[in-house]
Amino acid sequence: MEHPPWSEIAESTGFSLEESQIERLVKYRDWLATEAVKTGAIGPEETTRLDIRHIGDSLLFSRFIADDTPEVWDLGSGAGLPGIPLSILHPETQFVLIDRSERRVDLMRRVTRVLELENVEVAHVDISDLDGSVGLIVSRATIPPDRAYPLVEPLLSPDGTAVFGGSWSSRPHHRGWETVEVGTEVLDQPVWLLIMRRR
Repeated sequence: MEHPPWSEIAESTGFSLEESQIERLVKYRDWLATEAVKTGAIGPEETTRLDIRHIGDSLLFSRFIADDTPEVWDLGSGAGLPGIPLSILHPETQFVLIDRSERRVDLMRRVTRVLELENVEVAHVDISDLDGSVGLIVSRATIPPDRAYPLVEPLLSPDGTAVFGGSWSSRPHHRGWETVEVGTEVLDQPVWLLIMRRR
């Protein structure tokens, strides 16, 4: 592929990427392929799939972010996925990248400085110790959805939504979660997102 399909993926969610945002995503991809791999936050076998499997997949969460969404929490962000690609696409929204690993938190703080992301905060805290609430929570392959439900549901504000992604080989089904198949043709495999809405 001559160029990453990020613009097409963003457009499939209703948003457009500017050239400066694409340049930032390229810089982030290069950082993932070097520093994140060196520190173990990304496996070396994943470097050939960064464009689609990691950054592109992260941009899919954008369909749940409105222009006026004030804040999004990314649980178990690890190397900043999906929070950092989303923060680049949505500069007016504040993103809180949450992880319990001090090493990964230090890593994310470094890359937010490298990318000059003013709308990103990194928090060193375990999910079970979080206080407060937010309207939108996102997460990629952090904890099993069945175990996540009782932890995440109290963190959502009234009418709030949690969106989880994962590497499922077939359509996932979990109690309390709605399964949505992503209708895009630019990814290298089927993608499903699990949606939880606070009742």
